[in-house]
Amino acid sequence: MSGEQDSVAGARTKKDGAGADNGAGHRRLVIVESPTKARKIAPYLGGGYVVESSVGHIRDLPRGAADVPAQYKGESWARLGVDVDNGFKALYVVTPDKKSKVTELKSLLKDVDELYLATDPDREGEAIAWHLLETLKPKVPVRRMVFHEVTEQAIRAAAASTRELDADLVDAQETRRILDRLYGYEVSPVLWKKVMPKLSAGRVQSVATRIVVERERERMRFTSASYWDVSATMDAGEEASPRTFSARMVAVDGARLATGRDFGSDGQLKASNNEIRVLAEADARRLADALKQRDFKVASVEEKPYTRKPYAPFMTSTLQQEAGRKMRFTSERTMRIAQKLYENGYITYMRTDSTTLSESAISAARSQATQLYGKEYVSPSPRQYTRKVKNAQEAHEAIRPSGEVFRTPGQVAGELDTDEFRLYEMIWQRTIASQMADAKGTTMSVRIVGNATSGEECTFAASGRTITFAGFLKAYVEAVDTETGGEADDKQSRLPVLEKDQALTASDLNPDGHTTSPPARYSEPSLVSKLEELGIGRPSTYASIIKTIQDRGYVWKKGSALVPSWVAFAVIGLMERHFERLVDYDFTAGMEDELDRIANGDEQRAQWLSKFYFGGDMGVDGSIGRLGGLKKLVEGSVEDIDAREINSIPLFSDENGHTVVVRVGRYGPYLEREVDGNSQRANLPEDLPPDELTQEIAEKLFATPQEGRSLGIDPVSGHEIVAKEGRFGPYVTEVLPEVEIPEDATAAQKKAAKAKAPKPRTGSLFKSMDIETITLDDALKLLSLPRVVGKDPESGDEITAQNGRYGPYLKKGTDSRSLSTEDQLFSITLEESLKIYAEPKQRGRSATAKPPLKELGEDPVSKKPMVVKDGRFGPYVTDGEYNATLRKGDEIESLTAERASELLAEKRAKGPAPKRKAPARKPASTTAKTVKAGTSKTAKTAAAKSTGTKTAAKRTTATKAK
Repeated sequence: MSGEQDSVAGARTKKDGAGADNGAGHRRLVIVESPTKARKIAPYLGGGYVVESSVGHIRDLPRGAADVPAQYKGESWARLGVDVDNGFKALYVVTPDKKSKVTELKSLLKDVDELYLATDPDREGEAIAWHLLETLKPKVPVRRMVFHEVTEQAIRAAAASTRELDADLVDAQETRRILDRLYGYEVSPVLWKKVMPKLSAGRVQSVATRIVVERERERMRFTSASYWDVSATMDAGEEASPRTFSARMVAVDGARLATGRDFGSDGQLKASNNEIRVLAEADARRLADALKQRDFKVASVEEKPYTRKPYAPFMTSTLQQEAGRKMRFTSERTMRIAQKLYENGYITYMRTDSTTLSESAISAARSQATQLYGKEYVSPSPRQYTRKVKNAQEAHEAIRPSGEVFRTPGQVAGELDTDEFRLYEMIWQRTIASQMADAKGTTMSVRIVGNATSGEECTFAASGRTITFAGFLKAYVEAVDTETGGEADDKQSRLPVLEKDQALTASDLNPDGHTTSPPARYSEPSLVSKLEELGIGRPSTYASIIKTIQDRGYVWKKGSALVPSWVAFAVIGLMERHFERLVDYDFTAGMEDELDRIANGDEQRAQWLSKFYFGGDMGVDGSIGRLGGLKKLVEGSVEDIDAREINSIPLFSDENGHTVVVRVGRYGPYLEREVDGNSQRANLPEDLPPDELTQEIAEKLFATPQEGRSLGIDPVSGHEIVAKEGRFGPYVTEVLPEVEIPEDATAAQKKAAKAKAPKPRTGSLFKSMDIETITLDDALKLLSLPRVVGKDPESGDEITAQNGRYGPYLKKGTDSRSLSTEDQLFSITLEESLKIYAEPKQRGRSATAKPPLKELGEDPVSKKPMVVKDGRFGPYVTDGEYNATLRKGDEIESLTAERASELLAEKRAKGPAPKRKAPARKPASTTAKTVKAGTSKTAKTAAAKSTGTKTAAKRTTATKAK
């Protein structure tokens, strides 16, 4: 069992290591987390070093009772794994899958003279080093080796300049681990009792879930407003360039026309302003007609210089956001790729909240920008980007290409796969651009007036932007969030040269109707941005936070949007009413700051945990400590929680005034309303977002009650046949008589009797069927499946036609073959089936081509057309090379090209399925060369798809080759 981290003093580690300068025969064991990193740095250190990986963490708090050592099983705190009555000492155990690794490391320690702990340079890496120290108990001197990039120069410098283990960083990380254990083990059981079994609460995950739930609540409360204006195409005459340009009506008789920003979420104007006019459709059409063939003139022209400074180099949060917007990567995928790039020596450490660059990095970026774009495109003086960093331990440097001379994308194209290349290229471009000159241009705002035949003076507005010097935009343009109406920094909209009182005509006038939209759901990039804005979590945690809330079932994805589940509504409702401080944004951010104080050595770990758990003088007014501590808060609230109230989410009142609510039951959510004193219930489809549950949809669901719509009696079995809405879509089933169980039967006997009872036949509705119109005959045909088509005369195997969740198919033993249509299930003959089985089994592109369900345009990576097809396992998107099944929430009708590209990219990242190796016919070296050449060619093809920046990079490579 571990004690206080105070023991992690310098006495256990040494600093000022001599590194590679030590005498011959002096052997050192260097431990890193990753096998990849171990393989990479071993050649840099030479023969006097043995480099091995721990493969991540080697020990943790017990995951369950089975992990608790026998001597502690009787302790009251054993369930927690933290002795709360004795200085919050943690009980750490070596995880079962790491026991052999620990044995291996201990064995290697016997033959060395020193131990170098070379784990990652952040708080978590420091904690891993401490755990290794505590577990291995080395008898040789120990040094902490720290580096931020995997290059020979950086590795040798780190080995030559070691330091002591940082006890404050270890304390900070272990405090977080213990705090999360206390939080989860105290609060989660409340959710099990009051909402649903197996739910979990977390210090940061619950707050992140609340952010997503609150946005969905905003969307549910939102009332759309409509407003109109008139768009015009103005003509400035033959000599103007461009001759025509767009303008929009902004005022009538001096009264400004309302736009979307003037309306609140209730659909009403935000303030009663007599100077704002909401133009109705009839007025817009009347004015458009009344302005035709009328003369216009320029009322004013305002021209201003435009300057845009470069973006700061990437830190963790901005890298995740930009990769999400530009390449549709999830945060987890971005960090996984960045980790590989870092460990293989391509970029600096990827967990940082610093935007600063070292002097050598600035010099490298400026030199490369000059070489590629010319001196005039480089900033006159070096640019340094500073920001206030809350946790200095993660503030070493921005994410940039590694080394003192950056390799261009063209130089690394043959070494990286597609996703690695794209991320490296983006990091390289952003770093180079950060040292380039400002983009310059001009903006122009024009007001145009014209008098309608009805007498009103109508004012139109037009604006333009012209970039006269691209500056850094020549190297990199940041992606924008189109959901919020963003506009790219390099977008230009030219207007002709105009002067005041210049005459114009309108070649086209159109009345335009608009409606306000609810706030966009969070995507992964925008949620990361929100977490960062609120100060919740830290760079190293964003990806895991987003993954956790999806894995826990609190949030699911519809396209790229994050949608909260109804269970999330219930959990957050409970937390807000009874543990409000635990999901308060300011409180959570303030707690992060307090934990950073521990990292900086300004707060003592055990005292802080004691105040948080048992209560004490800590934090701001109303903090958990000042409210009596977490333990008291939870114990005092459980009995006050009304489970039915918490699990009831009111939606709206129906036409008869009945309140419609969503109930979250132990087996999932459902709809309910009271009608004449009776409860009416309906199942809720899993893929229906909360804000799309309208009154119309609710009535349709209520029309098919939970017990199902009775279709009649099966004339053969005598059982009632019903049609139901299920979690995975509509289906038909039979109602079997209840199993008679003796009243005095034990629980085990009752369970056994139910298990032995016959199961009802079920059948999913065909895509062409509707639950409201399906007949008894249709249902009986569905329930007749699987249908025995006949026996294979050669093998004697029975051939059946079956309707699976992913479509109709034939089955013979373990051999399945897809059918083209659902009707074939009832019509296919044995002869036709044998003919299908006589043909080679076709997969993927060689299969019988079916017309695509939807065409989506070109994939940005493969440059091949993307289409949606209907496959054995449901609809999928394909570019002819990779197939990616549509996920829950992806609908064919609303599937965008961006989402399709994201699904293909995720599939591509996983690589092809492993194949059985054929007997080698060529020497191994030849095979290796062939693979390497193929990889290089693929990567270079990907590199060639590129922007001007990449072309420039390739030219640089070619020049050097000469």
